[in-house]
Amino acid sequence: MAATAVPIDTLPSINPATGEVLAHIEKTPPSLLPEIVSRARAAQGIWARLPIRDRCAKLRGLRERIMAARNELADAVVRESGKPRVEALFADIFVALDSAEYWSRNAASALRTRRVPHHSTAAKAKRGYLAYDPLGVIAIISSWNYPLAIPLGQIIPAVAAGNAVVCKTSDFTPQCGSLIEKLFIDAGFLGNLLTVVQGGGEVGQALIDASPDKVLFTGSVATGRRVAEACAKKLIPSVLELGGKDAMIVLEDADLEVASSAAVWGSYTNCGQVCLSVERLFVEQTAADKFLARCVEKTKRLRLGSGSNPSTDVGPLIRPQHVQRMSDLVDDAVSRGAKVLCGGRSRPELGPNFFEPTVVAGVDSSMKLFQEETFGPILAIQVVRDAKEAISAANDSPFALAASIWTKNPARGMALAAELRAGAVMVNDAISYFAIAEAPHGSCGTSGWGRTHGQAGLLEMVQMKYIDVDGLPRREKPWWYRYGADLEHAADAFLQFEFSGGIGAKLRNARSAMKTFFRDHGL
Repeated sequence: MAATAVPIDTLPSINPATGEVLAHIEKTPPSLLPEIVSRARAAQGIWARLPIRDRCAKLRGLRERIMAARNELADAVVRESGKPRVEALFADIFVALDSAEYWSRNAASALRTRRVPHHSTAAKAKRGYLAYDPLGVIAIISSWNYPLAIPLGQIIPAVAAGNAVVCKTSDFTPQCGSLIEKLFIDAGFLGNLLTVVQGGGEVGQALIDASPDKVLFTGSVATGRRVAEACAKKLIPSVLELGGKDAMIVLEDADLEVASSAAVWGSYTNCGQVCLSVERLFVEQTAADKFLARCVEKTKRLRLGSGSNPSTDVGPLIRPQHVQRMSDLVDDAVSRGAKVLCGGRSRPELGPNFFEPTVVAGVDSSMKLFQEETFGPILAIQVVRDAKEAISAANDSPFALAASIWTKNPARGMALAAELRAGAVMVNDAISYFAIAEAPHGSCGTSGWGRTHGQAGLLEMVQMKYIDVDGLPRREKPWWYRYGADLEHAADAFLQFEFSGGIGAKLRNARSAMKTFFRDHGL
């Protein structure tokens, strides 16, 4: 029997644990993006007119749909990303549910119009307000490593704020993308308010070319640069989350049992394919031997296998080229003097994308393991003299996403956190702040710009508008025409009244200053 031809306009959904093609998902033709964005803009006009309490009620319905479909969603995440199912539940399903829960309860208060107090005497007759308008259509270009948590963590506050969304999910996880759109349909959202488009870079480029009102991108530095350039040509604002090279600093007074468990989990969760994973670990010399021994012991006990197996601790990498990259990084480090303490090999007998959890010691800034984002299951460790050297080494990176400090002294941890160049610092924990709805996520440098999550992330989804209401609508303003020497003298007297340090100077100039408010304009 002849094999059925697969249309060229589809994406393969591939199980990274086996290399099996699970399904073929239809690509979105790039030529359709202008029409898709236009339909989204029409839907947004209707959606934005709904009272925010009605939008929040829809989000509660979305939360209920996610909860009801959690097993189907988790299965899809495991099939397409390869991660263990428990990680799909904790990291993808929980974050999606909590985002819907949080913004359904808090969007109204976060976006309410606020009074702006005026400190200046010249503005005391005015009342100022801050209002928040939706931007319109927000384009989200998302990643594969958390195929539900990342896009839904951005889509949900965007629609809560009154926007429509066109989301290009990753071409590595097309089934998860389709399920996201289905969630909104099943929850009864307005048609075209959320559209998921499928494809590779050509679809992302077409989405930007269709002139959305803002672009949120999560992905590599190289692709992020291209997104920034495309947005800049059309003056479209953007938020870029381009990954990290997160530092973990273990001080000599840390609980080494807990810290080593955190280092192992923080390096290998989702097979290390996490922008917030522990990629550079600095341990004080006095604690190094015991700490390294614990990390090696715990790494060796991890079970490598398919994410569908409940006993699996670490699943596969996403594609074969990522396996080769891990080997290249380890080889580079060893050639420059580092030592592999355990792991360091691919495991083709398990499947095409497996690489052993690996501990490498003696790593320094000359090696690619400390220069480039690893995005794989390698725990790279450098021994340092003290906390000062650790802070200096941690800050010696173009990335600045997040970091962690491990110590039994929380006050010292807070003090050292202030010295770190990072968008977030956790003391005695790692990575998990991403699942805290109130915590902003993002940074600067090679890690990108702007924020998602929390109030800061919500403000990326709106146009802030200042409204000023004058309390003396029938009086001409003192700084209007006509100008002259008298107004110059009065203006100077007002400056002395407003900004002189002493009460005497204020009193001497008070009468002349008042002339600015009560004068005949003569026009």
